Amino acid sequence: MIGRLFNFRGGIKPDAHKQESAASPIRPAPLPSRLVVPLRQSTRATSRCLVQPGQRVLKGERIGEPEGTLGTAVHAPTSGTVVEVGLHPMAHPSGLDTRCVVIEPDGEERWIEHAPFDHRAAGRERSLAHLRECGVVGLGGATFPSHVKLGRGSGIDTLILNGAECEPWITCDDRLMRERAPAILAGAAILRELIGARRLIIGIEDNKPEALAAMRSAAAGIEGEVAVVAVPALYPAGGEKQLIRVLTGIEIPYGKLGGDFGVQCFNVGTAHAVHRAFACGEPLVSRVVTLTGNVAAAGNYEVLIGTPIDELLPLARPRSDTDRYLMGGPMMGFALPRLDVPVAKATNCVISASPALFPPPQPEQACIRCGECARACPAELQPFELYWFSRAKNFGKAQEYHLFDCIECGCCAYVCPAHIPLVDYYRFAKSEIWARERDKSAADAARERFEFRNFRQDREKEEKAAKLAAKAAETRAKLASGDDSKAEPTAPAPAAEDPKKALIAAALARAQAQKQEVQPRNTDNLSQDTQAEIADIEARRRQQGTAHAAASPAVAADDNPQ
Repeated sequence: MIGRLFNFRGGIKPDAHKQESAASPIRPAPLPSRLVVPLRQSTRATSRCLVQPGQRVLKGERIGEPEGTLGTAVHAPTSGTVVEVGLHPMAHPSGLDTRCVVIEPDGEERWIEHAPFDHRAAGRERSLAHLRECGVVGLGGATFPSHVKLGRGSGIDTLILNGAECEPWITCDDRLMRERAPAILAGAAILRELIGARRLIIGIEDNKPEALAAMRSAAAGIEGEVAVVAVPALYPAGGEKQLIRVLTGIEIPYGKLGGDFGVQCFNVGTAHAVHRAFACGEPLVSRVVTLTGNVAAAGNYEVLIGTPIDELLPLARPRSDTDRYLMGGPMMGFALPRLDVPVAKATNCVISASPALFPPPQPEQACIRCGECARACPAELQPFELYWFSRAKNFGKAQEYHLFDCIECGCCAYVCPAHIPLVDYYRFAKSEIWARERDKSAADAARERFEFRNFRQDREKEEKAAKLAAKAAETRAKLASGDDSKAEPTAPAPAAEDPKKALIAAALARAQAQKQEVQPRNTDNLSQDTQAEIADIEARRRQQGTAHAAASPAVAADDNPQ
């Protein structure tokens, strides 16, 4: 059981705005006219397309095969026809394109054949493979593949379910805990068995009394040590390291994981997806999304992955003065560059923003070094120092001040009296460092390829020279062992100092041999005077050939100066 709660340093208490959508139960969103399913559900989870345009698919059928260790499978969210496989914009601040499968629903919702999966009979490794094939990832926002996280689970003592949902406006996890608490606890029990955890702790912010009551009621039927704990509503108490600190007192340093200290943390939505994967054999093809903000009908909807945002928004009826839309919360979310982007597994909320609810940022002013940002930082950093280094592009110094410890929660920017967009500077610095590391890696790879190419060319030259030298030596040996009866012996060619000289000497020797082998023809019927004249000519030719052969080494040496 939990004896006491601990505190993490910093944090803020922004207006929660939970009441706008918390009272709305989860309702299924209607089928859209088309589904644009990204084959890359996050920067980590990638898959290879398995379908072609014109192909009919069933709900839950695999359309993407996992690639790499971090890859997870992607499935058809409904039955229908594949109409396109191509690039479409992704729900990302950059609006970059990613490869997607576009499906036209047939309205029948026909499932592929699926059945429950017994994780106890299958064993740990097959169970993790099943999660990968079901496309289960973390639904708290990071979308880290669950099979990879569970694979690191040796030596885990405590499993934490994260139901804090500290970000303002978002209530999808709140409603999930209220309505599907038994399924969440059943998924948590499976997770605990897979990692061998001794105890289970469920952390929920104290501003969700209905969720706390529902989870406590469901936890009563779970074997083993289980505790449902109300944690103070302080942003960002839902951060993994912050929640671990509050519930266990363990502080996870940068570069380490909770598993290194015997703790694993999963979102309640992830636990629910795990339950569906094992109890029903269903892959992850939908998730709960909160629609809120400047709308007439805020609510929570079960939305198919791949639903275009512009077909989802009419359910909430945004008001006319809405000027932009945010995906995620106001602290860590981002403005959508366009509305035809699809819902992904990381999409937990879409906020309709208006100037009244979200005033435009005030002009940035000079830092006055008040230190408010440092007092609010939950990672215990010096945000103003990081700001100066990032602004000056002194990235080495920024890393010395633990830039990558920053979780980009936005607390520093929220309290800054100078209205400096501090998180934007940190994101810029991180992206520049990553870009330089990629460039350095590419340059190192290019240098290695160039050095190997030079090595290969030098090796080929040496091998070729050795072959030529061996061939020349073989030619000289054949000439030296020739029939002496056909020609007078000639002085052997001196050993060449290199392959080129050896080739020249061998060529001269062959020419000399050919000359000496020439015999006069048709001399039988000639007069004696004519035959005597021919004999004199042959004698002179042999004498000249012998003199030329004796001089050839010197000629070869003159032709190849050192």
